[in-house]
Amino acid sequence: MSQYPAYRPRRMRRDDWSRRLIQENHLRIDDLIYPVFLLPGNNQTQAVTSMPGIERMSLDRLFHVAEECVALGIPVMALFPIIDASLKSNDGAEAFNPKGLIPSAVMELKKRFPALGIMTDVALDPYTSHGQDGVLDDQHRILNDETVAILIKQALCHAQAGVDIVAPSDMMDG
Repeated sequence: MSQYPAYRPRRMRRDDWSRRLIQENHLRIDDLIYPVFLLPGNNQTQAVTSMPGIERMSLDRLFHVAEECVALGIPVMALFPIIDASLKSNDGAEAFNPKGLIPSAVMELKKRFPALGIMTDVALDPYTSHGQDGVLDDQHRILNDETVAILIKQALCHAQAGVDIVAPSDMMDG
């Protein structure tokens, strides 16, 4: 009979108290990020059919959610934009408009809720007319370097608006 393994972790997991004592992870409210889908306009909500109970909402509706986050102790809210089709383009230039949906929301949220951390998504897919995460050439290939330059502008725009965390989800090299 083999001597391996000499250590048998099963013994340490037998009782509830010992499992709790040596557990690796403990999820607390301090670990949460509250994601929201932000719509343009006022007094707007839209159900997200693929996610029951989740709604897209305009900034004025988002203030109530931010109040709840602060009251519950949720430290960060993550903003994901729903961009009007008229503002979308091949290069996603609306992504770095300092008066755009996300920068405006960041400024207003930080003014009203200074203790609430705000995170924004750095990605072009909400802003491009084709829905891709990057600028496309005539053969519909992503232009990596041109896209990275726009993502830098987007991140700087969000930072100048006062965001606490930029979360680059766009999958580009560099």
